[in-house]
Amino acid sequence: MGIPFRWLLVALVVLSSVALHVAAAKSIDPYKVLGVDKNASQRDIQKAFHKLSLKYHPDKNKGKGAQEKFEEINNAYEILSDEEKRKNYDLYGDEKGNPAFSGGNFGNREGYTYFTGGGPKTSYFTSGDGWKTMGGQGNTKTFSFSFGGNPGASGGNPFGGGFDLGDVFSNLFGGGSMGGSQHGGSAGSARANTGTSSQHSGTAKIQDVTTQIFSKEISDQGITWLLLFYTPQSKGQFVLESVMQDVVHSLDGALRAGKVNCDNEKSLCKKVGVSLGKSARLFIYSYTTTEKGSLHEYSGEHDAKSLKTFCQEHLPRFSKRVDIGQFSFPPNVLPNLPQVLFLSSKKDTPVMWHAISGIFRNRLIFYDAEVHDVSHPLLKSLGVKNLPALIGRTVNGEELLLKDGISVKDLRSGIRELKTLLESFEKKNKKLASNQANKKSSSQREENKVPLLTASSVEEICGEKTSVCIIGVFGSTKAKGKLEAVLSEVHLVS
Repeated sequence: MGIPFRWLLVALVVLSSVALHVAAAKSIDPYKVLGVDKNASQRDIQKAFHKLSLKYHPDKNKGKGAQEKFEEINNAYEILSDEEKRKNYDLYGDEKGNPAFSGGNFGNREGYTYFTGGGPKTSYFTSGDGWKTMGGQGNTKTFSFSFGGNPGASGGNPFGGGFDLGDVFSNLFGGGSMGGSQHGGSAGSARANTGTSSQHSGTAKIQDVTTQIFSKEISDQGITWLLLFYTPQSKGQFVLESVMQDVVHSLDGALRAGKVNCDNEKSLCKKVGVSLGKSARLFIYSYTTTEKGSLHEYSGEHDAKSLKTFCQEHLPRFSKRVDIGQFSFPPNVLPNLPQVLFLSSKKDTPVMWHAISGIFRNRLIFYDAEVHDVSHPLLKSLGVKNLPALIGRTVNGEELLLKDGISVKDLRSGIRELKTLLESFEKKNKKLASNQANKKSSSQREENKVPLLTASSVEEICGEKTSVCIIGVFGSTKAKGKLEAVLSEVHLVS
């Protein structure tokens, strides 16, 4: 069945109007600005942003248009790095996500929305100003039109005869069909939802830090943090965030990241002594060799390699590097804490051992050594067959193998396994220390016990060799207890 002329005429008028409106209302595509496709992962987006922001940063690029380009890059990254804004942009072409409809199918093409309503004879277009208002939301206005035809034909298509308005828009503005059944989800929306649900994985999270979070999760907790202090007006925030994410991703498990909005957290910024000018400031909260954490500002280049080196230099330094050929656990250490030795083939102290030494910094004494041959007498005596390996010395002097052949899939899993091993070793030592204390107390009580004087023991206890002998007499069990307590005190003083 052919399309009646009057229907086609109306459709062409509508399409022409939409085409003109799109040309006027077209906005900058954030994907094109960053040079990534719509299925790009957050990792790809971060890399693209980082590369472009360095290239067009006003401090480095004085060329004409660099400032404007830099702002475009930041705006694009702000949309694509935020899951909700990106989803809204993918669905509606607007990161705010204000569609002027409540149900039905829709298609989206750069600045306008086509929507087929719940009824089979009505279709809608939404756009900015210039269309007849039909109850749009905000600045969005809706234009509606109605066609005759058999609602049952062509799956309820208001044009009938196999004429799909969604396909017309798709062909007119490029891309696949944005249509679909009248009552089902559109192919375009399905693709958008699928993309946004899978493309944000593997991203290092930068946590918003409040005074409460700083107190409970950061301050003196033994974990190293990268902290970005900023206000919404600060320059360089997005560049620093991008670099932070790269570094935290590569040191995942040994380093965490957070950002502090000094407009909202004035008391926290004042407490830690951070004041802001025009630019955001980046610090590392670390321990190095002190038990108390402190802030150290990063003033290097805004690239991942430089920042990673800075972070590695500020990881906890509580482990002593030793030569396994000459090493033996010190027998007497103060305070009397359990000792642990980590063995690996690494030339330098492994990052995960640095990190774990911060967490247990005042609970264990740390050593580490480079080992390529497990034939050393200490290793052989403890049964070490594979590396990496962890050896411990308890508070009562016992040396034992905690684990060898430790599997390290990645930094985070390695730290998690070491933490589990050390927590178990720590519990063992607490139990040993408790038993030692009980034995010592029992021994002292035995030594301080007042002997019972009998006819047969008088000479031994109060004989000529005893300069002073104090004798107490009791007539009941209760009196005996009180008398023993008094005489024990006298005995201790003497």
